[in-house]
Amino acid sequence: MKEEHVTETPEWQALQQLMPPALEPDLTVDWDRMRESWGTEFPADYRRFMEVYGPGTVQSYLVVQDPEPRGGPRRSQFGGMQHETANAERSWALASKSPELAGSSPRLIAWGADSSADILCWDASGTDPDAWPVLVLDRDEGLWSRYDCGMVEFLTRLLRAEFDECPLGDLSLWGRGSAVFLTVSEYQRRLEQGLDPWTGKPDPYAGSYGR
Repeated sequence: MKEEHVTETPEWQALQQLMPPALEPDLTVDWDRMRESWGTEFPADYRRFMEVYGPGTVQSYLVVQDPEPRGGPRRSQFGGMQHETANAERSWALASKSPELAGSSPRLIAWGADSSADILCWDASGTDPDAWPVLVLDRDEGLWSRYDCGMVEFLTRLLRAEFDECPLGDLSLWGRGSAVFLTVSEYQRRLEQGLDPWTGKPDPYAGSYGR
C-alpha cells in the first residue's frame, strides 16, 4: 500500500523520532468524500500523518488541520482546512511573492496554520499529490514562499533547521530537535489530570486558564 511506503521514507522515520506520536488518534477520515469534495486525492504523507498522529498542535504553536470535506460543516475550533484555505486564497492576491512564485497561479489547500498567523498550504495544481510543494505565507514579512518538499519533510526540516532560514514568523520550532504533538482530546485529557499538556509534569494551574 502507498501508506506503507511512506513509513519507510527517511523523512517519515525522522519525524517520528523528532516528534513521537502520543496516542493513536480517535479519528476516522472518509478519504473518498475528501477526494470528491476537493476534486483531488491528498498526499500519502498527509493521509498517513492523520492515521498515526491525527489533527492537532505542535508545541502549542503549529496546528495541523483537520481533514474537512469541502462544503461540509466546520469541524475544527482552530481555523480548519476550509477556513484557512479561504484565508490563503484571499491573502494570495494581497501579499508579495518570492521570485520562484512570480507569475504563478497555484491552487491552494491549507494543511497548517500557526500562532504567528502564518498559513501553510499545498500548491495542489499538479496531478500527483505526492509532488505538491508546500507554500507558506509568512505574515510578518507579508510574503509567500515555496518549498519543494511535502508536508512531512517540511516539518522534519523545520525541526532540524534545514532550510536557508526559518520559513515561519516565529522561531519556536526552528531547529529545536524534538517536539510534542497533541491532539485536542489528548490536550484536554492532560489538563483534566492536572498536568501541563506540553511537559507532562504536574501543574496546579492546569485547566484554570487558556494556554
